[in-house]
Amino acid sequence: MLPSSKKTGLTANPWFLVGLLCATATSSYLSRVNLSVTGALMMHELGFSQIQMGRLFSAFLLGYALFQVPAGMLADRWGAPRVLGIATLWWVVATGLIAATGWGPLRMTAVHTMALLLVLRFVLGVGESPTFPASGQGVAQWIAPRRQGRANGLVIAAIGLGSAIAPVLISVVMVHWGWRPALLVSALPAMAAALVWRRVPHFPAAVVSQPKPAPHADHSSLRSSSFVILTVSYTLQGYVGYIFVFWIYLYLVQERHFSLLRAGGLSSLPWILTVVAIPLGGVISDRLVSGAFGLRWGRRAVPLAGLALGGLFLVLGARSPNAYWAVGYLSLATALVLCSEGPFWATMMEIARSNSGAAGGIMNMGSNIGGLVSPALTPILAAHLGWKNALYVGAGISVVSAALWLGVTPRNSEVGPG
Repeated sequence: MLPSSKKTGLTANPWFLVGLLCATATSSYLSRVNLSVTGALMMHELGFSQIQMGRLFSAFLLGYALFQVPAGMLADRWGAPRVLGIATLWWVVATGLIAATGWGPLRMTAVHTMALLLVLRFVLGVGESPTFPASGQGVAQWIAPRRQGRANGLVIAAIGLGSAIAPVLISVVMVHWGWRPALLVSALPAMAAALVWRRVPHFPAAVVSQPKPAPHADHSSLRSSSFVILTVSYTLQGYVGYIFVFWIYLYLVQERHFSLLRAGGLSSLPWILTVVAIPLGGVISDRLVSGAFGLRWGRRAVPLAGLALGGLFLVLGARSPNAYWAVGYLSLATALVLCSEGPFWATMMEIARSNSGAAGGIMNMGSNIGGLVSPALTPILAAHLGWKNALYVGAGISVVSAALWLGVTPRNSEVGPG
């Protein structure tokens, strides 16, 4: 935690560092979902199909998923500030190269353009892989177990904030100046985060409490049945969540026939809800743990209800003949599915304890394996079975993810400061 003898300025408060993690995660989501908005014009200019765009989304997730565990282990060794300082700068460079593809010296045939974009999106995914494992390591170090549900909820709420900002900001820039400037604008918050993280290590080293590897670390918790089931559940939740992350904007434009600007506003609604729902899910879970529900059911309650109801509203959104009602149902489905994020990460920390960086990497790798399949498979299902049935598949997976929580049992952790 933060020793009193070394506290300096705002960093004396661990919640300041949690706020910095939130800002970093928001910039991370702007950098990853920007293509789901600019894709509407990129597809037209570069001649890409929905299935090809799905491959670009999945290329990011392949790099992101494969490097979750190494990134988590690196965060356990180096600490969140150093790892995230390097990562945020990486996002800026990769996004700039993606924006330049097909222009000037990077002008090339359509086949080569697609190949280069696949490589660059993979590289961006590698660079973004430390985002949540490093955040998990930071929260585990800086925040008391009794408050980790709400801390993780706040950090993961960046999913909502970044995804809410992206459609409005990027679509406005894109309509006025084109998709390349829109991508560059989306990287500006990452640049700001990189500059701030560079200053954090300048404070006394003890302020950020960087962990030291234990001589004989106990990794048995990572092989426990609860952790395995938790990871499988998070994998399925990732499949459903990434439908919303990558396809909601294009679904509203191409299937519900909204204009680019109208779709930009409407596709922000699910993420505005999640900005409230994700932290609220963490707060409710913490309170249930401290109350009559106890640790086991206190952590289970929010994911059980949220994921099951999320599947129901996903069905209602797919079935609704009214485009605006569909937006409402899908917005509720997004919020309900993602309100489980805080309990997922808090439970991981209660199971893994000192191995939270590596465990977070494993769990998040699972989520992004689900996310890797989702963006590529969803348009294929939609092309062969229709969008309604493609969304039904997501709804069924959400319900299974909820049911798996019945096999997850967190364990008590010592309560520290923070």
